[in-house]
Order: sequence, then C-alpha cells, then structure tokens
Amino acid sequence: MRAARNIYKDDVDFTTLALQSPAFAKYVKPNGQLDFSDPDAVRQLTKSLLKRDFNLNVEIPDNRLCPPVPNRLNYILWLQDLLDTTGDQYRDDYDPDRSVLGLDIGTGCCSIYPLLGCTTRPQWDFLATDIDDENVRTARENVTINEYDDRIRVFKTEPKDDLIPLDTKLDVQRLDFTMCNPPFYASREEMIASAQAKERPPFSACTGDEVEMVTEGGEIAFVYRMIEESLRLRERVVWYSSMLGKLSSVSVIVEKLMEHGNNNYAVTEFVQGSKTKRWAVAWSWTDLRPSMKVARGIPGFPKHLLPFPSEFMFEITDQSIDNISDKIDKELSNLRIHWTWRKNLATGVGFAMDNVWSRQARRKLQNSAATADTMGIDESTAALGFKVQLKQDRIEEKCVRVVVRWLKGSDSVLFESFCGMLKRKVEGR
Repeated sequence: MRAARNIYKDDVDFTTLALQSPAFAKYVKPNGQLDFSDPDAVRQLTKSLLKRDFNLNVEIPDNRLCPPVPNRLNYILWLQDLLDTTGDQYRDDYDPDRSVLGLDIGTGCCSIYPLLGCTTRPQWDFLATDIDDENVRTARENVTINEYDDRIRVFKTEPKDDLIPLDTKLDVQRLDFTMCNPPFYASREEMIASAQAKERPPFSACTGDEVEMVTEGGEIAFVYRMIEESLRLRERVVWYSSMLGKLSSVSVIVEKLMEHGNNNYAVTEFVQGSKTKRWAVAWSWTDLRPSMKVARGIPGFPKHLLPFPSEFMFEITDQSIDNISDKIDKELSNLRIHWTWRKNLATGVGFAMDNVWSRQARRKLQNSAATADTMGIDESTAALGFKVQLKQDRIEEKCVRVVVRWLKGSDSVLFESFCGMLKRKVEGR
C-alpha cells in the first residue's frame, strides 16, 4: 500500500493524542506510554483514534472485541489497492467515480471495516453480517450514529447460513469484494492453551467474547468454507479475501486454492510497529491481475506459493526513449491486437485474443496479404491484456526501463511469451 495513505505507518504518539483527546489523556502514563493490559485504555485508544483521524464516533461494549484501528486500516488500504489495480478501466490507480460494494463477514460490535471504508472512499458501500445478536445491535447503532445508514446495511445471520448469502439474506447479484477477520481458534481449549504458552502476557487486553474468537476448525476451516462458496459463486464476487492470525495458515489456504485450479490470488502481511503482525489472502475467479506490490506482499514467503509475477522489466542503455517508443509502437501496431500507444506518456495498452506474435501467426498474416485487422478483438474476452511503460532513469539518462504489466488473462505462459518477444524486438534481436 502507498505509505502516504497509511497514517499509522509509525507508532501512534500517545502524548500527542492525549493533548487532542481529554478522554484518552487520563490513561496515558507520565512517560507517555499506555497500559495495554487495561481494557478501558485499549477501548478508549480505538475510540479516540477513530474520532481524531476519521471523525467517527463509536461505542464499544465492555464484553466484545475491541478492534485496533491501525490494523483494520491496513486491511482496508490493501483492499483499495487490490481493487484499484484490477479495475475494468485498467487504470491501475484510484478511480473516484467507480462504485464499489463490499461485504464484511462478521462485522463485530462497531462495524469498523465498513465505517473506515465508507469514510475513506465516497463511492464505497457495504453489506455487513454477524451471527451475534449483541454485535448486530451495536453495529447498527454505530452505523446510525455516524449517519451511514444509506451506505452500510447490517444483517443478522445464523451459523448454518452461507458466509456469502447473496441470494438469501443479502439479495444482491454481485459484490466487488468480501472481507473477513475470522476467529483464530478451533476451540476454547486452544484459545486458553495459546494464552498460557506465551512467555509474556498478551500485549493488548483481549475483551472478545468466545463467539468472536472460536470457530469449529479455526481460521483455516472458516476460510475453506469461503473457498467452497466461491466455487459456486465464481465471478459474482470479484475478490474474496480474509485476514489471518497465523502465517502458517496462509500457505495452507494458498495450497487449497491451487488444488481448485485458482492461479489468481494475492497474499500480504500487515505490520504495525514491532508488536503486531497479521496476514491476508485474497483470490478471484476473474482474470484481472493485481499489481506485484499488492499480490506478493509477504517477504520471505515460499516462492512456489507466490502468485505469478504480473510485471516484467528490462533495461535498454544504447537507445533513446523516443527511439524505443517508436520501435514498440511500430512493432505492436503490426500485430493483430487492439493496441493504443500514447507517446506523450510513453505508455500503451493492448489486448490479444491469442498468441499472434509467434512465427506461425506472423507467417499466416503475411501469406494472407492482409493487414493486422483488429476487428473482433473484445477486451472482455481477450486472452491477454497488458500495459507497456517506458521509464527513464533520472540519474542515468541513457538507461530506459521497459515495464510490461500483466493486466488481464489466465495464461502465464502467454504473458511470458509476449514479454520475451517484446524484449527481443526492442533489443534488435
């Protein structure tokens, strides 16, 4: 995620927050620290941050999970980047006119994800579900307090219901994304054993009810349910996603996705200071490919479990950027693809229905004595969508980077083949 949008990339300054929030000030120690073992202090921290930074007013019951704001914002920002880099306009950045509808599965006592999402993105709307009556009641109250009733709807569901009940409880045709922060533990005994196994007390007081922290089979089984439902719903949801409390869970879930033939997924980690780490996985049955930074966000993650790189870059040092620009435009204009090159931006976007740059395809085109007719090329059904950008090194002006971005498609071999062809042509081979 872009650091400028993450206002909590550094630890929260409690002393400054205390000056801005009298209700929080009484919990700050003389040395500027906070007692995170005090549930009241933790709740007030969340309430004060939401008020100061997002003008949100929330009430958090004493006996329900208190959501940490920086961690929740991290998830929202990642989803924003995921959707921004897989839009049907292929902008690869924020489209302020794009309407988005998301589902928060297990929204909790204050619906923090929908509130943060609606506050930071004016065109985002949310549906939210929870199986706990108390959470549903207080979530609805918090939505109403902040005057988001027209953009956030909270539904009560049952444990036996689908996690993504599009046709029943929600009554909607499609969603842009789902998000979820499932219970970590498979049983009450596991939750107690986990707490006892820690050498030090938990960094932050946990006030969550068992219904929020325990589910049969733990977080892996929960996400498995989501995967099974996604196999039925397919492209009715663009991106399915979930946060995870254990890094080991990410590998297991990615392997399960691979078993089901999914090759369009994204993984990331959320780091807050030096104290808290969480992870997330998202998958799509569409062929819109997210950027590398969004999809491959876990340092040190096993390479064979990372999604295929959606960017290919090579450098040219003996040609001017104008010369390279003209060469790329001429070469791709002669192929039977839909190609648009904007020389002033040194950027072009193209779509191909199949491999039309192979020797066999070129020979066939030559023998037919026809030009590269682009009629019949449909972006929505194209086998490959790509963007080509030229970037000049500011320090070494003679160096030009050619960046090929995989925008659309499910065939990584086709993308590799295209990149290899383009590199050879630009290098004059």
